[in-house]
Amino acid sequence: MDLGLTLPQDRIDELVRSGVWINRTILDYLDDVLARDPERPAITDYNGETGQSTSLSYGEIDRLSRRLGLALIDLGVGVGDVVAVQLPNWWQFNVLHLACARIGAITNPLMPIFRERELNFMLAFAESKVVIAPSKFRGFAYKPMIDSIRGDLPHLKHAFYVNGEGAEAFETLLREPLEEAADADAILAARRQDPNDVTEIIYTSGTTGQPKGVMHTANSTLSTLTTWIAHHDLGDDDSVFMASPLAHQTGFLYAILTPIMLGIEVVLLDRWSAPVGVELMQKHGSTFTMGATPFLSDVVEMPNVQDFDLSKLRTFVSAGAPIPPALVQKAAANFTFKVLSAWGMTECAASTVCSPDDAPEKSWTTDGGPLPHTEVMVQRIDGSPAPQGEEGVLKVRGQPMFVGYLKKPELHGTDADGWFDTGDNAFMHADGYIRITGRAKDIIIRGGENIPVAEVEDMLYRHPAVAEVAVVGIPDDRMGELGCAFVTLQAGGSLDLAGVVSYLDEKGTAKQYWPEHLEVIDDMPRTPSGKIQKFKLREMAKAFAR
Repeated sequence: MDLGLTLPQDRIDELVRSGVWINRTILDYLDDVLARDPERPAITDYNGETGQSTSLSYGEIDRLSRRLGLALIDLGVGVGDVVAVQLPNWWQFNVLHLACARIGAITNPLMPIFRERELNFMLAFAESKVVIAPSKFRGFAYKPMIDSIRGDLPHLKHAFYVNGEGAEAFETLLREPLEEAADADAILAARRQDPNDVTEIIYTSGTTGQPKGVMHTANSTLSTLTTWIAHHDLGDDDSVFMASPLAHQTGFLYAILTPIMLGIEVVLLDRWSAPVGVELMQKHGSTFTMGATPFLSDVVEMPNVQDFDLSKLRTFVSAGAPIPPALVQKAAANFTFKVLSAWGMTECAASTVCSPDDAPEKSWTTDGGPLPHTEVMVQRIDGSPAPQGEEGVLKVRGQPMFVGYLKKPELHGTDADGWFDTGDNAFMHADGYIRITGRAKDIIIRGGENIPVAEVEDMLYRHPAVAEVAVVGIPDDRMGELGCAFVTLQAGGSLDLAGVVSYLDEKGTAKQYWPEHLEVIDDMPRTPSGKIQKFKLREMAKAFAR
């Protein structure tokens, strides 16, 4: 498969020579931990489906990833093939990524919320050879869904299900101790990834048309994580708690890769519950966590949170939506952990973040400053730099940048000087910290997750009662934004929110994409040229805020 990389050799040479890229893989870091102490705790997960908790040491994830990698080879997975992983926060996800790195395959994280419509496109576009999903999660059975689209996916040779049955049970891949074979080490060594090989393809919500497959290498992810680790003063006595999905870049970077780089334990929760999360952080002495504003809000506002000991938790990074001032103030008054706001994208990780030494108000008035080896710039529409305090287009370049969109090099959006157009609007403070003010790209950020508005609108346009539709965000203190669909109706048509939800469900659209509010109007506000004025709809939507 031609990936469509935009990674010229001169960029590699410059970044490696300057030390900005570290030229290591995640397996190099795993080897470091194994040399120190293979019995160190690596992962503890809490599986809401089975009610069981699994704890694995670094020696165990090493052995399991070798076994799994060899099993994938036996299935015909080759170097550069894509393995799709649609799993919740279970230990199998972490081990699968290590297995793919061992055999030169590419991990494609897929959110568990995706249904037929999203999967059909994503699995086909990446030409995924294998998909691993739960047998069941949150009451939903994945095998019937995947079976229903297999006919449209000629490249998909195998599907396996965690806690499944028969030959397609994921557990069958781990039954034979393949890693004990005499030639196992040689087979794996021959396929081991290079730091500049694509190791991850992860879809980001499209603003027009289909989602884009963001490609990353070990150099583009691990290098910026070294900077991130130093910024937060993380060490081998820390512990990470993660309830953000591993299939989201937050979970992937900061709960799969970062713990291995440090040789520390990550505690995974597969379905968010503040009481459960707080109990786990207390039990495991978690020192660091990261999640969207709803996670922070639920912890801070939990009625009996003071009954728990969170004294070891130093840092709660929150990104994906502005943090309400009252929330940071309440956290500062009642907890010892520091709330740090951040901004990032799938394409460039968390590129700006507040400092642990900053005053609390920085986290509700800014989205942080750029990490070392990362630059941000606010630019006027004419291309000139915007003065401090003036809103413009946010651009970013440097260490964390992705290496292209899968099969879409023309969409890379990076100029000759390396500046990437984020599609976000922002202004810059005098100290170099930025504040996101809006988005040029037409998305809603709900609970830290991008909702592709164009896709939702496209689906609703097909409803027989709908004449026109425009989807905008409703401000929400907990989720950041909720979805509001404004529609005009065909003559004689009728529609209510229940009808919208039923229709999108029937079409196999992810539940997270469903709007929370429907507003039927007579006419759309328009420009003189006929374009819908979404800014007016956004103003109208503010009245529906809860």
